[in-house]
Amino acid sequence: MTKKVLLTGDRPTGRLHIGHYVGSLRNRVALQNTGDYDSYIMIADNQALTDNAHDPEKIRKSLLQVAMDYLAVGIDPEKSTILVQSQIPALTDMMNQFLNLVTVARLNRNPTVKTEIKQKAFGESVPAGFFVYPVSQAADITAFKATTVPVGDDQEPMLEQTREIVRSFNRTYQRDVLVEPEGYFPPKGLGRIPGLDGNAKMSKSLGNAIYLADDADTVQKKVMSMYTDPDHIHVEDPGKIEGNVVFTYLDIFGEDKAKIADLKAQYQHGGLGDVKIKRYLIEVLDGVLRPIRERRAIYEADPAQVMQILKDGTAKANVVADQTWREMQAAIGINYFEK
Repeated sequence: MTKKVLLTGDRPTGRLHIGHYVGSLRNRVALQNTGDYDSYIMIADNQALTDNAHDPEKIRKSLLQVAMDYLAVGIDPEKSTILVQSQIPALTDMMNQFLNLVTVARLNRNPTVKTEIKQKAFGESVPAGFFVYPVSQAADITAFKATTVPVGDDQEPMLEQTREIVRSFNRTYQRDVLVEPEGYFPPKGLGRIPGLDGNAKMSKSLGNAIYLADDADTVQKKVMSMYTDPDHIHVEDPGKIEGNVVFTYLDIFGEDKAKIADLKAQYQHGGLGDVKIKRYLIEVLDGVLRPIRERRAIYEADPAQVMQILKDGTAKANVVADQTWREMQAAIGINYFEK
C-alpha cells in the first residue's frame, strides 16, 4: 500500500509548550506511529524570520530547543524526517515561481494573514516576506508532494491557497506535477488550551505557558498561580467551573474522569479549596510531563546528536524537494542545461 505523505512543523521562536503538545505534537506522534505516513516535520526558520529578521539569534537559539522538544515527545527520526526549512534551497526556487501565479489581491484576501497582520500591529509596515508566507508554505507542502497537512480551523485558508496554486501551476504548464493536499483536522476538543492567566490562548509572547522543558518545581509554581474563580474566596463558597483554568486542564489531561466529575461537584457545592484541586492538577501534569522531561534531558546532554539528526533529516528532505523542483523546471521549460 502506498503511504500518504504528511507535512507539518513549527516556527522556532522559542521552546514549545503544553498547548503545542495538545494541539499538534501528540497527534503527530500518533499519526507517525500508525505507519500509514511518510512524515516530514519542518522547523520553519525562514518563516520565523519573516517577522523576526532583526533578531536572528532568537531563531538560531530556538532551533535546537524545538528539535529537542520534538524528540522528547516521541517524534522518531527513524519514522519521521525532521528538517530545517532554510537548508532546502529548492523551497525558495519553488516559491519564486509560485509568486508569478498569485496576485497581490488574492494574498490580501487571505483571512489568516489579515488576522495575523492585525495581531502583530504591523500597520503599514508589513514585511514583504510575511505578506507572502502563504506562498512559502505552498512550496513547503508541494515540495514533498504532501497529501496530508494537519491544520487547525484557522489555517484552512492557508491550505486552500496552496490548492489554488497547485491547480494554477498544473493547468498553466499542462502537467500534473504537483499534488493537492488535504487538511487533517484534530478531533474536536484538542485544539488550543487557555493560558495560565485565563487568556483564551496559551502563548510564548504572553508569558502564560507551561513549557515541555519546565522542571517539576517550575510547573508546580505555575499551577499554583493559575486563574480559577475570582469569587471563590473561601473554601466553603460555591465555585464556578466555567472559565476555571484548573478544571479545563484537568478535563484535557486527567484520565480519571469519575474523580474529576466528583471534584467538580464538590467545588460547585462548596467545601473544596483551590489549593486542593491545584495540587491534584500538579500530580496529573507530572504524569504527562515527567517522561517527556526525562527524554529531553538525554538530548540536552548531547546537542551534537540532535544537530546530526537535523542534518541527516534535512539531507534526506533535500533529495525529495530537489526532485520536485526539477520536475517543475521541466514543466516550465527552464531546465536549459539538462541533457
